[in-house]
Amino acid sequence: MSALRNACSIAGIGQTDYLVDSGRDPLLLALEAIGSAVDDAGLRPSDIDGIVTSSIDASGSEQFIASNLGLSNVSYTSEVTGLGGAACATVAHAAMAVASGMANHVVCFRAFTPFDFMQGAKHNQSTLWAKASGVGEFLRPFGWSAMIDTFAMGCRRHMHEYGTTSAQLGAIAVAARKHAAMNPRAIRRDPITIDDHQNSAFVTQPLRELDCLISANDGACAMIVTTTERAKDLKRPPARIMAAAQSLGSHPGLLWELSPFKPTITESEAAHIAPRLYRMAGLGPQDIDVAQLYDCYTYTQLLLLEDYGFCEKGEGGSFAEDGRIEIGGELPVNTHGGHLGEAYIHGFTHILEGVKQLRGTSTAQVQGAETTLVASAVPGPTSALILGKQ
Repeated sequence: MSALRNACSIAGIGQTDYLVDSGRDPLLLALEAIGSAVDDAGLRPSDIDGIVTSSIDASGSEQFIASNLGLSNVSYTSEVTGLGGAACATVAHAAMAVASGMANHVVCFRAFTPFDFMQGAKHNQSTLWAKASGVGEFLRPFGWSAMIDTFAMGCRRHMHEYGTTSAQLGAIAVAARKHAAMNPRAIRRDPITIDDHQNSAFVTQPLRELDCLISANDGACAMIVTTTERAKDLKRPPARIMAAAQSLGSHPGLLWELSPFKPTITESEAAHIAPRLYRMAGLGPQDIDVAQLYDCYTYTQLLLLEDYGFCEKGEGGSFAEDGRIEIGGELPVNTHGGHLGEAYIHGFTHILEGVKQLRGTSTAQVQGAETTLVASAVPGPTSALILGKQ
């Protein structure tokens, strides 16, 4: 595993504007973000010879992407499963392709539109898995009908076992909005208070409206991965890939929605890959300067704080209080506003923000940031990165 450490870097990043239900075409969003990343790296589109995407992306096949970019020399393609857990794994796959010589400059991208969860979801792997596992027959008729229901059950159990409070979840929402207020790209930029959070309506108890991701938005993100040696000669300071880890999960027979049936539902798959991730980087949680943690709900972020070892199990709620995860705090988290404040692009915005922190260009910059941990979704298949400053 250590052979990959620092061998490759993220040399370019690109993104589109993030809008709510704009009706933009996912292929055009993907091409815009990729073009921006290529320009950011100081490359030409013809330099790209590898493409990695996530399997739920509806922007078209890698053949559409290559054709529209005018690429005739693509030597490596890969499609990563795992829905929100796939984002960091796309970078890991790209790094392995580059390090092994399969390709020189690999683009990873995700174009997100509500189509992915509406008409486009009819044939994606999650929907097909749900049909095969009996979710439609045995859960949906009894009211277990949405993504939030799964997370709400885990959150309620965490409250029962550890005394976690709704106000502690509110501290995570407040921090996200504080960071989003500094980010002109963020969709939700109005600061909020704990009282605002406590007065927001329940969606599925104990999760409230202000605990939830931005839904129905669209946009795209892209990254260029190449060797660290090549990256040194490109346009922008690279972000070294110090470690990467991916897991299908300790209970792969359970669809992510069925995670409440696991023996321990207050521990996510992140706890299983964290030791590998830190070992590969030669670091520990105490060495991370800023973290970008998947936050489809406030509870998801709380779980990742614990499972990546930033605090003990059961202490995620208290760790989030008193500004400790805000800019200027002990461990600033999601300095772009995350899924709660900036936009929901399935974890790809978190990777871009990690790179920006290491370049010193974040809108909520952590002074002296040398390392960042980026974590993709749980409770199902997941992945993570540790990036370092060049």
